[in-house]
Amino acid sequence: MFLQVCYYLPHMIKTDTEILLEQERFELKPKSGGGLLNYEVWGYKEKGKTIVTRYALAYINLAICQQDNGRVLGIDNADGYHHRHYMGSIETVEYESYEAIQERFQHEWLAIIRQLHKGGSHKEKR
Repeated sequence: MFLQVCYYLPHMIKTDTEILLEQERFELKPKSGGGLLNYEVWGYKEKGKTIVTRYALAYINLAICQQDNGRVLGIDNADGYHHRHYMGSIETVEYESYEAIQERFQHEWLAIIRQLHKGGSHKEKR
């Protein structure tokens, strides 16, 4: 006899109406730091509002980071929690809104690029 156990995670529910809202990939030119920017956002529309259910934002550059498949910076909500990847390490991030997460990601990857242009280290400055 087998017992089936289901886990209920209300913040991670995938509805039947969930759709891919955004999927973009940008190849950065070497003079812009090189690498790839990937954005993938899933969700649904409800009463004229967009509800984001899943997201994964990543800056990938194997010339900077050889760990974590080259992911220099990433923020996503896979595995049931919101977290940030940086140069092979992972930490939980506080979730206020997808817009705040997107703004944070944009600010952080641009700071990495600025540091590269200055010829500096890729060490995190937060």
